[in-house]
Amino acid sequence: MSSFEELVVSVQDCVVSEDHVRDKLRLFCDKLSESSRSAVKRCKERSLEEAALLLRQISQTELCGLEKNHLLLLVRLLVSMQLQTASISTACRKVDQMLQHLSNVDQQLVFREIQQCLHSMIHTDQVLSFEDLQRACMFLEDSTAGRDVWRESCPSLLSKISELFPVVLQHESHRDGPLCYIAIKLCLQTFQLLSTEVSPLVWNKEHRSSPMQTILQALMDIILGQCCNRDTRLLAGTAVAMLINTASESGAGGAAAWSLLHFSDIEPWPLTVGALQIQCVPVGGDGVARLAVSRGLLTCCRPHVLLSSSVDDTDTCLLLKGLFPLVYALCEEKLDCHYFAFEVLTLWLKRVKEHLADIWKTTGVCLLSDNSVLLQKLIDIIWTNAESPVEGVSEFVRSALSLLLDIYETDCVKFCDTKKTLHFTLLQRAIKLPWETKAKYHHLCALLPYLGTDTVLDQYVDLPSHLLKGLSTNHLSPCGSELYKCLIQQLRRELCDKSESHTELDLADEWARRWQSVLHKALTSDVTLLQNNGSTHLLPCTFQVFPSSVNHLLASLDPFTPGHLHAWACIMSSYRATTGGSPWALQGSSALETLQLALGSADDKVRLAALSLLCCSPKTKDTPTTEEMSIMMRFIPQNLNCESAPFRQHFQAGVKRFLARIRDGCLAQVRQRKSKKKEETSCSERTHESLEQGIGFVEWLGQLPYSYLSPGHSYQRKKTVLLMLSAVLETCTDTWSPDRKKGQPPANMGSLIACARQRRKWDFFSRTKQLVLISCLEDSTNEIRELSAGLLLKFFPPSFPDDIATVLLLRTKHLLCSPRVQEAQMGALMMKVLLLKSQNQPENCRLNPDSSGSMVRFLVKQLEEHYLTAKAEMMLAARTKPIHGVVSALQRCLVEAADRVFDTLDCSLITEVLDLLENISLLLLGVLYGDLQSTEAPPSFCDMGNAISSLIAQTSAGDPVDGEECVLLSEDHSLVLTCCWVSLKEIGIFLGSLVEKILSESKPSKRLVEKEDLVRASKIFKNILLKCRHWGAVEGCCIGFTKFCASLLSSSDQELREIPAHMLKEGLQVVQCPRSTSVTRRAAGLPMLILCVVSAEESSKARPLLSHSMQTLLDTAKTPLPDNWDQTLDLPQVCAVHTLQALVRGSGLGVAVLQFAPAVAILSLTLLSSRCWAMRNAALQLYSSLCSRMLGQRPSSEDSGPTQHAMSPPTFFFHYPALQSFLLGELKEAAQDLEGRPDEAKLHLQPSLYPVLTLLAQLQPGVQDSTETLSDFLPPLLQLSDSSIYSVRVMACKALVAMTPPSEYMNILVKLTAQLPGRQQRCSHNRLHGQLLQIKAILERSLTLTTDRGLSSALTEALSKVDASLWLVTEAQRCPLVRAVYLEVVELLRGYCCETFLSKLSDTLMHDLHVPQTGLQVGLSSFHQRAINFLCADLKLACQIWSGFLAASPDLKLSLVTWVVDGQGLQQTSLRELIQNVLQSNLEEALLCHSVGYRRTFLTALIQVMTGGDSSLRQHHPQSDSLQTSVLPECLDILLGDLEDQHGGPEFLSQALCAASLLLPQCPKMSMVLRWCSILERHRCPDAPEELRMATAEALCAAGVPLMSHNLRKSALMIRLINTGLYLLQDQSQQVRMKTARFTSMVHHARAEDGQGSVYHMQVNQALPFLLDLLLEECVDAPGALEVLLCHLPQHDLSLVLREATENGCSSLYEQDEANVFAEPAVMSALVLPYLLQTADKYSESSALAQSLSTWAEQSAAQVSHCLEVCKELQPAETLTQAWLSLLVDPRFHSTLCVLFTRAAFLLRLLKNSDDLRHLCDPSSLQKQLQDVLHQLRHNGVHFPSALTAALDGELPCERGDTL
Repeated sequence: MSSFEELVVSVQDCVVSEDHVRDKLRLFCDKLSESSRSAVKRCKERSLEEAALLLRQISQTELCGLEKNHLLLLVRLLVSMQLQTASISTACRKVDQMLQHLSNVDQQLVFREIQQCLHSMIHTDQVLSFEDLQRACMFLEDSTAGRDVWRESCPSLLSKISELFPVVLQHESHRDGPLCYIAIKLCLQTFQLLSTEVSPLVWNKEHRSSPMQTILQALMDIILGQCCNRDTRLLAGTAVAMLINTASESGAGGAAAWSLLHFSDIEPWPLTVGALQIQCVPVGGDGVARLAVSRGLLTCCRPHVLLSSSVDDTDTCLLLKGLFPLVYALCEEKLDCHYFAFEVLTLWLKRVKEHLADIWKTTGVCLLSDNSVLLQKLIDIIWTNAESPVEGVSEFVRSALSLLLDIYETDCVKFCDTKKTLHFTLLQRAIKLPWETKAKYHHLCALLPYLGTDTVLDQYVDLPSHLLKGLSTNHLSPCGSELYKCLIQQLRRELCDKSESHTELDLADEWARRWQSVLHKALTSDVTLLQNNGSTHLLPCTFQVFPSSVNHLLASLDPFTPGHLHAWACIMSSYRATTGGSPWALQGSSALETLQLALGSADDKVRLAALSLLCCSPKTKDTPTTEEMSIMMRFIPQNLNCESAPFRQHFQAGVKRFLARIRDGCLAQVRQRKSKKKEETSCSERTHESLEQGIGFVEWLGQLPYSYLSPGHSYQRKKTVLLMLSAVLETCTDTWSPDRKKGQPPANMGSLIACARQRRKWDFFSRTKQLVLISCLEDSTNEIRELSAGLLLKFFPPSFPDDIATVLLLRTKHLLCSPRVQEAQMGALMMKVLLLKSQNQPENCRLNPDSSGSMVRFLVKQLEEHYLTAKAEMMLAARTKPIHGVVSALQRCLVEAADRVFDTLDCSLITEVLDLLENISLLLLGVLYGDLQSTEAPPSFCDMGNAISSLIAQTSAGDPVDGEECVLLSEDHSLVLTCCWVSLKEIGIFLGSLVEKILSESKPSKRLVEKEDLVRASKIFKNILLKCRHWGAVEGCCIGFTKFCASLLSSSDQELREIPAHMLKEGLQVVQCPRSTSVTRRAAGLPMLILCVVSAEESSKARPLLSHSMQTLLDTAKTPLPDNWDQTLDLPQVCAVHTLQALVRGSGLGVAVLQFAPAVAILSLTLLSSRCWAMRNAALQLYSSLCSRMLGQRPSSEDSGPTQHAMSPPTFFFHYPALQSFLLGELKEAAQDLEGRPDEAKLHLQPSLYPVLTLLAQLQPGVQDSTETLSDFLPPLLQLSDSSIYSVRVMACKALVAMTPPSEYMNILVKLTAQLPGRQQRCSHNRLHGQLLQIKAILERSLTLTTDRGLSSALTEALSKVDASLWLVTEAQRCPLVRAVYLEVVELLRGYCCETFLSKLSDTLMHDLHVPQTGLQVGLSSFHQRAINFLCADLKLACQIWSGFLAASPDLKLSLVTWVVDGQGLQQTSLRELIQNVLQSNLEEALLCHSVGYRRTFLTALIQVMTGGDSSLRQHHPQSDSLQTSVLPECLDILLGDLEDQHGGPEFLSQALCAASLLLPQCPKMSMVLRWCSILERHRCPDAPEELRMATAEALCAAGVPLMSHNLRKSALMIRLINTGLYLLQDQSQQVRMKTARFTSMVHHARAEDGQGSVYHMQVNQALPFLLDLLLEECVDAPGALEVLLCHLPQHDLSLVLREATENGCSSLYEQDEANVFAEPAVMSALVLPYLLQTADKYSESSALAQSLSTWAEQSAAQVSHCLEVCKELQPAETLTQAWLSLLVDPRFHSTLCVLFTRAAFLLRLLKNSDDLRHLCDPSSLQKQLQDVLHQLRHNGVHFPSALTAALDGELPCERGDTL
């Protein structure tokens, strides 16, 4: 057959009489060619769709009119296309549709061509290749005509397959690779689609086929283990089952199925399938064979097979008696394929449900009676595995339970069982599960339809509260929300079933009765996770089921109450998105007012919820209103610099939704305008206005980002505007994205773009915008660079203009030679961009742009040049020609940019690259080795440092620097070290990625690399990993090495697969060999080498390398230590343990290592007793990593995250049964060591005890152990209360709680309290302390589980024992720790204790606190703190204690103030006032105390009580008379003096500043206030410690508002405080900015008309303009007001900036960051400008202001004019130059220009407003000069904020605050 290209030419050359047919055929061929050329699946499919559409436009009549040979060419062209797309099923079907269209013209022609194609495959002596099998499968599955051909040629096809299998099974690479898999797939499709043709060959003895016998034998051999690939074996099982399914008689099929189930993992057994008989020989008993057989039978077999009876027992059923025992055994076994086992269980239950009626007919009895063994087994296996750690198992378990309950319900209905006891039994079991158990919620969902909501909620009273707890925990929120959804759906069904007359409002009332309070609590909670889950999961399903519930939810909200504004926005947004109803109609005009509050909130969550409300709509054609667009145009600029990454993502998503509504609405209007009649003018005017608004909004948003992308803006702002720009370009251009399923532009997008272009808008890809994005390629952050490059490549023209390409190439070469890693990465990315856009470069470039290979050759030459430089003089290379930049560029160009590596590389170039990489890695390792190159051991960090120092000394021809004197690394040392380790890292990444790409694209006919090349590459990896200790190099190399190994292991070439296996063998040998190296020189990369190899194995296979490695390492670690060993040398056993830890921690292995978990755990615990300290250290690390892997990720909860994991003890030991006996043995051994007389000394240490207890303590408590096999753990745990080690006693009580079933809590509590000794009894303090800890732990857990506050008999008995042991808290008990724990126990029982007991206890504690203590007693202070906590919980006693504060001992005072700091005592107002008075009265004494800790704690307590826990909210309480004396001024003087003299550290000074600020309004002396202001101004600067800057913001909140209201020198004070606020609102710390915004909110609230209610906390970007507004309103003519505005415009010498920007080269390896990287002078200039212009407009209103303005103008006019002249002289050339690009990427250039133009605009306005100043400069000439410069700069890639350009263009500035 001719090639595809030849056929295309032949079709296009056909002479067709009709022009339109000829044109369509030409277009048709073009689309097919386009599809053939494309390497992207979606592009192929899109081109084929367009080709099919063109072909369908040619009618059958016109096709019949074609000549016969023309039609033949068309058929052959499509068949050739189908062969090309054989691996893409969807593309094949599209081609088949086109062939069917031609079949309607000549069916036989299509049939013959496909027949000829297929016969060429099967009528040949060669065995089928992979491509042949792929095409055969395609013609069977996706080709109608192909299936007909195969139907005729079925025997030949089967014969050909039978010839293939022996060849496949001979070679491991074939049977474990894709060839075997696709051969089985072809068998399966043949049996399924050609069953009529296959059946007689199997079931009829006369037609019995020898090929079928061979095929069946091969399939069974594969199933039984000759193949290691699990997926292949499972598919083979399906194929055999499908073969059985071809039986025409039910008896024959059933007999074959029963024969298949006569399974043995040990002995051979015969299999009979119809007329075919084979011998099955098992290879191994891994369970996969049984899994494959059962899965296949359940998936494929027809009912008559599944219900067939055995020959021996006609009453049996294959489904019940044959398959269930097999499935049950698979689920019980601890196999690596647990996921598939439970998939099979689910399949079995589905088949039982489908055939239940037939099963009844067979058995005649109820299938799942309450006492049946089958039901019990199913419940046990489902319940036990509900919390399985294996991914996916719990989902199958959930499905299995639902199916089981459905079958049980059907059974009960059939046999009239109305009790249905199983439902209630399972409900009680589910209720008893702890709320932390994920399965609890799934079980309740499954039970709910059968029990009803009332029964579930009445039986499970705590369900709503447990739901809220679950929604507060990450891993429980999905199942909790699913349960809620099931509950309300069931509720609606029940309500509708009861009465059909219910209205929606009636239904909502019923919902509100049960659930309104729950949702209200969730939405207004302080727990962020609960808030988010409530709004994300609960609200949408609520409105879907009960739409009218929105009224109930909104009625309970007040926007000014904390938390309610967020809830309001979430409710409105969810309602709009779910129902499509208008949210504005719910609350009238107040809805928009509340929306404005939400959009300006300080809380990111509130703003995002409000944005979602604004953007969402179920209909994308719902065009936003004018008001909505106006609100968005104010909101977007105010939210561009948010620090939260999730906020930016949601922000972009919301804007994209908004833009999509605008786009789709405008498209509808464009279509509407075309179809409207001329007379419909009014509608046309509305459409025109709406269209103009939509296009205008997109134009505004498309221009906005470029003003903020210049260097000098914050990372946050640049990242956000790039996301905004991406949203605009993705939504409002016609760029098609082949990598996306959804989100493609509408088909008619071009009409809207044309409409916008007619209005001279939507010019998204202009040169000046391109220059801005190019400058972003040199941003300091990788994210900005990548985003900018992505936009340039995806949306902008495919090639750069000549001048840009030339300059960019020169710039790239310069950056690739930079020693700075960041700049080298910039150069690498720019090289990639250049490569992808290098179509029109000028001829004088060194690179030939027509070939990407030439650019790669250029980079290889550069790499060689850099290598030779390093070889000659390493120091020079590290400074001027480092290697890492070029290697990174090669990686970018070869791996990321090249579509096909074969188009870029050839064998010679590959060899050259490998030679270079090998030589470079040896050279760099040699540099790090220095004089140690003869040794095998990798150099230590000290050795590397010495080697580099020697190199530097040799280069500088001087003496080496004395290492003792030089603490910091020199610049030269950093240069060499960075060059070495970064280059080695990049080599590893590049080499692995390159090999991966080459092997993925290689074909047998064309290979770029041979085995020898790959062996050389493996040696490069081995050298880096084993000979370099720098973790950065090792970690980076591992990325590439894993790719390298994965590519080789997935290869079909056995020799290539042996390379990683050989490396693994060598690595394990290195581990096992004794070494003479120090333990400090252990190679960091050895464990990683082994990890990379085993992680690269395919997860679907048996992982033989992992098994071998684990076994070898375990055996090595178990090897006994020699009698005499040097503890300073590395031991093989220790290295093996460290390697095991790397494997356990490796994320690439996932749960694959869990099958070895018991052995590794036992090993690690055993090795803790080793004599070798290094072994013990390694074993402990291994054990810790293993526990994290076994238990899974700990669930996160915001309020107080649980210390336990989600796995319960029964589940844990079900999955790891080998650990149960071992751990129990360890506990028993430890407990036995504690036995003996109480007075005997017992200090026998058992190293494994504490780790064992730690593991048990992390298991989830509260799960009932139905088998009671874990009860043996309780006695030793109880005995461990006697341990002499404190931490063991503490951990033993936690483990006891976890291992004790809830039903035993009270029994153990009674037992433990009964053992409490009397006053006269002798007892061990350790045992008593441990028993009390256990009592406390059991009490805490049991009391949290019960909601019944009544006293049970067991609790009453325990309480009486505790009451009788009151002596334990008296001085008779000498141990303070015992007394403290006893007191904690009483605190838990306080609600149950009688008043007499509490009174005695309180008296005892009060007496003890006031008794002077002699000497130091361990634990006494802890007991006193606990006593104070207990006593102060009683208001009367608390007042009594605090009233005696002055006379208390220093220790008691510290305990009292610590109690306040812990947040106690703030609930009762009277107590808080008393404490505040006491603390203020004793303030001076505390400040004069010599104890810094007491002073700091005292001040913290004072601040806490004065603010109620929030330093920004000053509490107003009546002050005592003592505060009116001179004490307060003296205290203030001390505090201010400490602050001025900087006495104490930042923490104390911050507390002192907050305390002084709280006290200052009570003593507002002007001298004090001025000192306080000066302190604030000192600490607001960016160089001050963050604690002090935060304290400054808190000081503003505490004293700013009351002081600003005083009349004394109000303006001057207000100006200083406003200026401090402005500085802090630009602070680098988000917390400082938010706290300052709170101060602004308080000022705004105080200035409101009523000033009542809660303070509304505004966003930071709203606080800035508010303070500036306040400055102009109150202080515009006051001295210093103008200076405040101008001080935020930092001045730089423009000439100096220009000169430094054009200087090339970097002076150091690292550049120093600014003190405040968040500050943005350009943005601040645009913000301040409107206020400066307003000030200028007030020139004539105040003489003082006029004088200040005139002075500034006279001082600044000359400088502004000079700088404008400098700008004018710049005059960028028409083409881009290197000098101009250097300016564009300079961070100071843009900000300097913004400040300059701001000052110039201010001066211009002054000149226009005052004739007295016009002698300084002519306003008209100044404005003309400004506009010319601005236009020139804008044309050359310098964009300015709209406020600035509007002012310079003579227009009014934008609304104040919109520039943020």
